[in-house]
Amino acid sequence: MNKAFVKESSDDADDDLDLAQPEMPAGAKNYITPAGHKRLRDELLHLIDVERPEVVRLVSWAASNGDRSENGDYIYGKRRLREIDRRIRFLTKRLDLAEVVDSSKQESVDQVFFGARVEYATADGESHTVTIVGVDEVDLDQGHVSWISPIARALLKARVGDAVMLHTPAGPQLIDVLDVRYLPRSVIDA
Repeated sequence: MNKAFVKESSDDADDDLDLAQPEMPAGAKNYITPAGHKRLRDELLHLIDVERPEVVRLVSWAASNGDRSENGDYIYGKRRLREIDRRIRFLTKRLDLAEVVDSSKQESVDQVFFGARVEYATADGESHTVTIVGVDEVDLDQGHVSWISPIARALLKARVGDAVMLHTPAGPQLIDVLDVRYLPRSVIDA
C-alpha cells in the first residue's frame, strides 16, 4: 500500500498528549505556589538545557547513518523531540500566565484561602487533610488538590468550625472544617 494513503498513528498520539494537560477555566488566573513555580521552571530549564540537546545530537547522528525511513533511532528521536518541544511550549505558556501566591504571608490564618492545609471531617466522622494548590501542582497521593476542584471550592473562605456543603456525584455532603494551617515557606519549598 502506498504510504500516501496511510494515516500515521504518531499524529494521534501527539494530539492525546495535549488533552492530558490540566485545563484552566476560561478567564481564570493560573495561581501557583512558589514551590510549584520553581518545579515548573526547573523542568523547563532541564528540557531546554539537557534533554533537548541530547535528543538533537541523537537525531543528527541517526540521520547521518543513511535511510531514515527504517531507522528506529531517527524515528524515535524525532518523536521524542516533538514531545519535548510540546512540553516546552506548554510550560512556557503556564509560567507566563502564572501568578505566584505565597501563602506563608497570609494574614487571616483561620480562614481557608489558596495554599491552606485544611483538615476536615465528613458526616461519617472520617478525617481528611488537603492542601489547596494550583492546577499544575495536583498530587492526590500527597493530598494536594487544585483550587478549582469541588472540595477546594467548598472549603474556600470557610473558617475553623464551619460546616460547608460539598457537592459530590452521590449528592450533597456536609463537611466540618477542623483545622486551617499555612505552612512557613521553608517547609513548602522542601
